[in-house]
Amino acid sequence: MDTIATIRHSSPAFPSEALRPSGQRGFVGRLVRVVSSLARSIDHLLARRRGRLALLEMTDDQLKDIGISRCDAHREGIRRFWD
Repeated sequence: MDTIATIRHSSPAFPSEALRPSGQRGFVGRLVRVVSSLARSIDHLLARRRGRLALLEMTDDQLKDIGISRCDAHREGIRRFWD
């Protein structure tokens, strides 16, 4: 009986991990995922806006090289960033 008495179960680092099924994220993991997704979305919107502003700064020759008229560049450049 002495051998059985010395066997100890290892406890998890965090008590809440014992209740979680494997593969399920905790609150902090979900929060990090939501915040990083939001940051990627904002970065995408800002990159789109920078591209549209760059169209407004191009010369007529540069616009002609990429096949866009000044009118099209202006129309695209003044669009809202979420559009």
